[in-house]
Amino acid sequence: METSNHSIETQNLSLWYGDFQALIDVSVNIPAGKITSLIGPSGCGKTTLLRCFNRVNERYGNVTTKGEIKILGKNIYDPDVSLLELRKTVGMVFQRPNPLPISVYDNILFGLRIHSPFGSLTRSQSDEIVEEALTSVFLWDDLKDKLKTRATSLQLEQQQKLCIARLLPLKPQIILMDEPCSALDAKGTLAVEELMSVLAGTYTFLIVTHNMAQARRVSSECIYMFLGELIEHRETQALFETPEHPKTADYVQMRYG
Repeated sequence: METSNHSIETQNLSLWYGDFQALIDVSVNIPAGKITSLIGPSGCGKTTLLRCFNRVNERYGNVTTKGEIKILGKNIYDPDVSLLELRKTVGMVFQRPNPLPISVYDNILFGLRIHSPFGSLTRSQSDEIVEEALTSVFLWDDLKDKLKTRATSLQLEQQQKLCIARLLPLKPQIILMDEPCSALDAKGTLAVEELMSVLAGTYTFLIVTHNMAQARRVSSECIYMFLGELIEHRETQALFETPEHPKTADYVQMRYG
């Protein structure tokens, strides 16, 4: 895909579930190599917007999308766009850790095996890929002697880090995260946030979070959404300290509702 100054660009993006309009003329540019947070009350369209960028919404049926979405400068609705290639470029981490009920080792290689010809990796290549991925998410020291362990038996924090590690062999450029810390305790949350901060720059992160303190801690830019509309998009500190829109001010100063 082509490169661009922004990893993600939308123009007048609208989406309907049946007759219900979930997104209304959303135009936004997501900077490359940074962490951008999506905040707003429940039902405001954050997760719907997030799932537009790897076209996951289309799995649910009865979905209509209008407008333009560019990933790395390429319109993802162009007829020559491969969904497999798009979802390699745009990885996703979900609200609850979802490692496969197989070994740690096989979890790391699972996506690569799907996208690569069967048997194309030697054992030494596979070992190197697994070590590199686990090292990138600071799990190698903890798991190097547990590679045959069933991934679902790991601690939740380790499971979520493993889900991030599982994306890395596919060499994504963008990682979408939907409430990635909601199932974690404070220690696990801090560990995942620190990991995101380390990986930002190498990857572009777009994260949905209800935790405004988390948005302030981890993101360079922040987007406030309300009832399907993008209300304000600014540098995080400015959005929280000097919001320009009254709706944003009501939310970040906890006057909403």
